[in-house]
Formats: sequence, structure tokens, C-alpha cells
Amino acid sequence: MGTMKTNPEAIARCIQEARTIAVVSHVNPDGDTLGSATAMRLILRKMGKEVTLFCDGKVPDMLCFLPGAELFRVPGENEGPFDLMLAVDVSDEKRLGACAVLKEKSRRTAQIDHHPTNPRYMEENSVDGGCAATCLLIREQMRTLGVKLDQEIAVCLYTGISTDTGNFSFGSTNADAFRVMGELMEHDLPLAKLNRILFRERSREQIKLLGRAIESMTFRGNGKIAVMKLTKQDFADSGALSEHTDTLVNYGLDTVGTEMALLAREADSGQIKFSLRAREPKRVDEIAKLFGGGGHPQAAGITMDGTMEDCVEAVLAEMEKAEG
Repeated sequence: MGTMKTNPEAIARCIQEARTIAVVSHVNPDGDTLGSATAMRLILRKMGKEVTLFCDGKVPDMLCFLPGAELFRVPGENEGPFDLMLAVDVSDEKRLGACAVLKEKSRRTAQIDHHPTNPRYMEENSVDGGCAATCLLIREQMRTLGVKLDQEIAVCLYTGISTDTGNFSFGSTNADAFRVMGELMEHDLPLAKLNRILFRERSREQIKLLGRAIESMTFRGNGKIAVMKLTKQDFADSGALSEHTDTLVNYGLDTVGTEMALLAREADSGQIKFSLRAREPKRVDEIAKLFGGGGHPQAAGITMDGTMEDCVEAVLAEMEKAEG
């Protein structure tokens, strides 16, 4: 179902031969990477493995309900050694952040991912660029390992599948996603409660930041590209954090007449971070790759050095070319 081949058998061999396993999520973690990691922790513990969760970034408040979310940490100087480092939903080595040091502290390395731009940077790679969410690949991995579903694992997998499919609304959503959802529902998944947390509830700080983003919205490319910008001052005034930007770019894409959307924000590091979105058949992954970023055809990200104005104009120039 995708542009690359999964290899759950190779991942299973790595896991079966390991005792100590470091499970790693990507920087600025979202629902799919955290759902994948917390699910893998539960799966591996059922197999009697010793598991440590790592992530270079704070778990967003809205995802703290995930079982084991409080266990994530940034690697310290004296970590390991580990028999296996397993990265989940990490599209390239840069997205490991500070967790990249674990590669040197692990006897073997492996990954499970669904990003089509993934360069297969581990020893063993199970990657399907056409899959809607990494959590769907975790479900596939469970079958290979012979581990049964339970309610806690179902909560983790639902979180990743639902968030990476836009609550089952993106073009990547397919029959496989719904088949797995049927399995999850058979394990008393608290669907209404989780859906409200993930897709309805918003903090006051995020609502204030949303107001700033919408107020900044302009249009380019004959009105077909929505552009939003957030400065450090916007974050300071609203009391919001970087995690609160997660879905804001979608408001640009949801505006009637737009085919692509861009949200640029000033990070604490001084870099400019971009969220790019597109409606099919337009795509933004190839644009992101031009600037060292990556992602999916209709959802991608970039981190750039430079001023807000210069970075935005550079990315917009490529988006306008793609818009035609």
C-alpha cells in the first residue's frame, strides 16, 4: 500500500534478540510518534523487554493521557548501552534531535515509519510511505510479534491514527485505517472521551494564538495560497507554546478558494519553522525537501535559518511555482 516496503519480520528479529530497547520519538512530538512509542513500550513489556522512552521535546499537554507519557526523557550523558534503538515515526535523522546520540550507544538500530521522504537511515528499516499513520504499521508489527491488543494499546494506536488522518478526513485515510479502528473499538476504546480531548478541547492560550494567526492571514498566488505568520511576541502575548501551533495551518487550507497553506513561526532558537499543507493534487513535500525539510505530499515541514521575511518569501516563491 505504499512507496516503500515494510519489513516487520526484520524488526521482529531485532526485538526478539534484544533485552534492553530504547524507543525514540521525533522532535516536537505529535500524536502519531507518541502513540507509536507508547504502544511499542506496552508491546515490548508484554514480551519481557526492558524499555526506555526518549524524545527531544516536551509531550504536549493534550497528549499526556497516553499511558507512559510521563516516562519520556531526553538522553543524558550516561545512557545505555542498549541492545536496540527503535525510532518510530521519525522521518530522518535530523528529526531525532538530541536522541541521535543513542545510535552510538545501541548495538543495533531500527525504525518503523510512514513518511515517503524517509531516507532509510537505520540498519533495519520498515517504512511505508503510502501508509496513513505509523500507528497502523505498529499494529502490523504487533501481528508479526504475536502480541495481542488490549485497551491501553488501543488508546495509543487510536491517538496516532486519528491525529495523522485529520480525524479520518485526509486523503490518506483508507480501508485499512477503518479495519484497524474496528479492532480497536472491540477493546472498549473510550472513543468519545479521546475524540473530545484530541479534536475539540483547546486551551485558552491556544485560542488566543489562533486569533493572532488568523489576524495575520494573507493570500498569494492569485488567492490560492494562504499565508500565516507568528512571531515570538505573539507567543509571549498569548502565553502559548510551540505545541499550540499543531493544527493552526489547517485554518488557512480550510479557507474557500485556497489550495495550499503556509504557517511560519519564530522559534525560541531564532529559526523559522514552517508547516505546509496542500489539497490534492497539489503537494508540498517536494517543496519542503528543497529547504532541507520533509513530510507527506499534502503535509510537510521545514526549519530554516534567516529572517521571517526572507524565509517566507523563499518558500512562497516555490509554492507559487507549484501553484502554477
